[in-house]
Formats: sequence, structure tokens, C-alpha cells
Amino acid sequence: MSNNNRESLSPARIAQALRAENWPRIKHCRIAQMMRALQTSIYPDSQDSILLVCGPTGVGKSTLARFMVEAAVDQAKGEIEEDPGVIPAVYVEAPASGESEFSWRLFYQRILEQLEPELGLPKAHYGVDPHTGMMVRPHGAGRNNLASTRSAVERALQSRKVQFLVIDEAAHIINQTRGNAGRLQVQLDTLKSLANTCGTQMVLVGSYDLYQLVSLSAQLARRTHVLHFERYHEQDRADEHSFASCVHKFQQLLPELWGDSLVAHARALHENTLGCVGTLRTVVMRAARLAQAEGGWSEDILRRALLTDAQRRQILEEIIEGEAAINPGMTRTMPAQVRQKKTKGRNAA
Repeated sequence: MSNNNRESLSPARIAQALRAENWPRIKHCRIAQMMRALQTSIYPDSQDSILLVCGPTGVGKSTLARFMVEAAVDQAKGEIEEDPGVIPAVYVEAPASGESEFSWRLFYQRILEQLEPELGLPKAHYGVDPHTGMMVRPHGAGRNNLASTRSAVERALQSRKVQFLVIDEAAHIINQTRGNAGRLQVQLDTLKSLANTCGTQMVLVGSYDLYQLVSLSAQLARRTHVLHFERYHEQDRADEHSFASCVHKFQQLLPELWGDSLVAHARALHENTLGCVGTLRTVVMRAARLAQAEGGWSEDILRRALLTDAQRRQILEEIIEGEAAINPGMTRTMPAQVRQKKTKGRNAA
């Protein structure tokens, strides 16, 4: 990229455009496809207790998750008007608390914060020892133990009539149980039990690591439906066109900065970001901030905003490995129908 196409622009104008509220999430083709697939799979009494949405980093999985919740709320407007307590869908992020095991307590607390924020968390009662004057906690079962918190989540999901719970960064559940298949089985059984008890489907969103969950047991495989959130592939004309449309939408956010020049680099951006729109958004925002700092845009600024070769290589390796693992498992074959031969009676009727 050359460094001869610099356009001056007010840093204040760029700063205003770079505010989060001025960078709306893009409902591009892949997002729309995944939303249709998920909406088809979410319905009362579904046998798919768990829906797995797997895809590469930066593809837009979190954006998809938030769009799904917003769409569910929008579709339930009539029901919400009749019963303001209804919450059809909830978004939470699986915690990575730094503990050696996945923190179900923190996970349940995050759900309660979405469903019953006015109640707060169960409180522990403390007192003062009259002899020592020190604060003490009474012995016995407290109301904030794990079982009580789980029961509160079950009641809240049922009373709020939650159709589905989106768990973003669900790979955290796996990462904190690596090397312990038995423990991981317990984690997924816990989610399946919550889904069955409350009639709420669990939508797990995360990296390709999630796909290994279907191999834990036949029961989980039967009650789990896998959706592959793919990137936009190079050398695919339809994908190239869709990705270029995303570049154009980002260009329109700052027309005074980019003019028509950002779309001109759509192919280079596609190659660098590996067809992942979330990564594209990061690169474009980084370029705009560099332009803000230097008082104008140039092709060299866009080059400096790209992923480094080492970053791209690492991400590409993970994508290729993930696609190689999930694609064979997504094959569905219709067994050939065996036709029965008709037998003729020996005697005519």
C-alpha cells in the first residue's frame, strides 16, 4: 500500500464517529443465516436441550448472540405488554473466574442479575460475638450456597418464561475442565438438567472447542444440535461479495475519512482478516484511530492497522484445525430406501 493518499479530517469528527454507539453491529448475511437456523431450532418442548454455535475467533459470534436476544424480545412484544414480567431470552457470558474449576456459583449469579436484578444476591447473616466483639458468621446452611442459588435460577427462568438462554464464551466451561472428560460430562449434564427442569433451551456460543461436547455421550449427542458459524471464504464469489458489502457499511460510517477508498481494499482486508467480520471491525476501528492521531487517513495507516503476519498465521492455524474437525461431523446422509419386492400369489383370485 502506498502512502500518497492522505486526506485531512478533523480529529474531533473521527473521535465522535468512533464512539461505540456510532458503530452499530452489522446484521450481515452470515448473521442472518445463523439467526434463521437458530430460530427454527428454538421452540417449546424441543428435544434439542443444547444448541452449539461454533465458529472461528472474530467471526461475530457475540454479535449473533445479542441479535438473537433482541429479536426474541421484539417478537414477544405482545406477550410482554400483557405480562411485563416476561423475559423471553437472556444473554450471559460464561465466567473465567481464575479458579481451577468452572464457577457455577458466579455463572448462576450472572443469570440472576439479568432476571431478578432488584432482588440482588442471597445474603449471608453476620453477627457480633458479645464476648470478643468480633464479627462472626453463624454456623449452618446459608441462603447463598450453590444449591440455593441454583434453585433461585430455576424459579426465575420459569417465572420469567425464558425460552432460551444464550451462554457466550461457553468454551470457558471446557477450558477449566481440560483433561478430565468425566468432569466435563458433569458440567454438560448440569446444563441439560437446567434446560429440562425449566423448559429453557441452552444456546452455547464459542470456539471450535465446543464441538467436542457431542462426543461425550450418546445421550448428549442426541439432545444437542450443532450449528457452524462459518467465515466468509476467499475464492467464493458469493462470500467475497458479502464481505465487500460489510466493508462498504464500515466505510459509510466515516465517509469523510475513507471516501470510496476503503472498498477498494476489500480484497486485501478479506485476506488479512480471514473473512471474519468481527476482526474486520477491529482493523477498521484501529485504522480510524490511527488516522485520528495523525490528522488524516493514508494507505500506510490502513496497512499498520492490519493483523501482523504472526497474528494472522496463528488465527489461520486454529481456523483450519477447527474446520477440519467440525466439517466431517456436520455431514448428514439419508439412508437408501430398501424397496420390498412384491410377491405374486400362485393362484389367481
